[in-house]
Amino acid sequence: MKENIAKKLKDTGIFIGSFLKWILIAGVVGAASGIIGTVFRMTVEHANVLWQTNRWLIFLFPLGGLIIVACYKACGMTGAIGTDRVIDSVRAEESVPVRLGPLIFISTAITHLLGGSAGREGAALQIGGSIGTHVGRLFRLDEKDMSLVVLSGMSGVFSALFGTPLTAVFFALEVISVGVIYYSGLVPCLVSALTAFGISGIFGFGPEINMALDIPEMHVWPVLRVAALGICCAVLSIVYIFSMDGIAAFFEKYFQNPYLRIAAGGLLLMGLSLVFPSGNYNGSGMKVIFAALEGDAVWWAFLLKILFTAITLGAGFKGGEIVPTFFIGAAMGCWAGGLLGLDPGFAAAVGLIATFCGVVNSPVASILLGVEMFGAQGLLYFGVACGISYMLSGYYGLYGSQKIMYSKIKAEYINMNAK
Repeated sequence: MKENIAKKLKDTGIFIGSFLKWILIAGVVGAASGIIGTVFRMTVEHANVLWQTNRWLIFLFPLGGLIIVACYKACGMTGAIGTDRVIDSVRAEESVPVRLGPLIFISTAITHLLGGSAGREGAALQIGGSIGTHVGRLFRLDEKDMSLVVLSGMSGVFSALFGTPLTAVFFALEVISVGVIYYSGLVPCLVSALTAFGISGIFGFGPEINMALDIPEMHVWPVLRVAALGICCAVLSIVYIFSMDGIAAFFEKYFQNPYLRIAAGGLLLMGLSLVFPSGNYNGSGMKVIFAALEGDAVWWAFLLKILFTAITLGAGFKGGEIVPTFFIGAAMGCWAGGLLGLDPGFAAAVGLIATFCGVVNSPVASILLGVEMFGAQGLLYFGVACGISYMLSGYYGLYGSQKIMYSKIKAEYINMNAK
């Protein structure tokens, strides 16, 4: 009996010690992520404003690409190193170079300043992974703990950028291995995300999108219409991934030299920007996202955004794929929702969330994204759309290093990489 009690007390002490350790370490990671993430958010937003008010900067886009390649070469890193490297590091397959953080920060800022079509969450995950790696080395963490500290860094910077701490936590926990959630990272990621969110709030930043929706009453017909929209989002997510991979493969095949590749992509996007001078398809496209959420979007907008983004990132410019995903999902949802008899603004929100789910294979994070951006009133609709988009999007994903651990259609362990 005494031995049993002693063992239980010892085990309790281990859990308390681990809890306090991660409060400290994740707090440090979250503080660094909050400061750096907020500065990064300010930098990218300012870069977008500068481009919108100085459209002539598009003529410097190819030159900006050459600078990006030169920076990576000077640091001894290939342009292929990115978010996939961070995902691999969580599984202890590769480490994240600390210098990746500053490189992706500068490169993403250049892309946005000169009119490239990209987001910033890819940079957020890479900066967060870099911060986590650096803090982990400072605390001399072992291999298993390094995986958790990288996850907490990803959560922290994502939270500071988008103002959605719960989404940041579960996105980091889900995106690594589909079908498996790293619950051991829950406390570290929560502490980091909430700390970073609090710091960004001090600087006046809140959720990137925070809108009230006209939610239909729960009834069989609205549910069926949202289900149909979820199917559209699954198809759109596959089209988006195919387009990204196909154009990237085209550039790699015909322009094997990275300098020629990025210069060619820069010239092509510069030409497209002159053909479509509105600027709606350059940069992050937040203006179009908000317009779609208010029920105003042209049907072809999402197709052009896919083209602009695939050329920008496929040629080697830096940034993220998620904000463009918000754009194409919201624009398509606004248009298709109107055809389905849904309120266009509400349908845009559902399209944004469900398309995000389809490309990253993270249904819990996607549903939480809907709640944090649009409120809990639409929770059931968000769940319907995300569940359908998750299943019907198959095993495709934006991140090739993402592991599909369990089948989406049966209780079967498959352990394959996302296509």
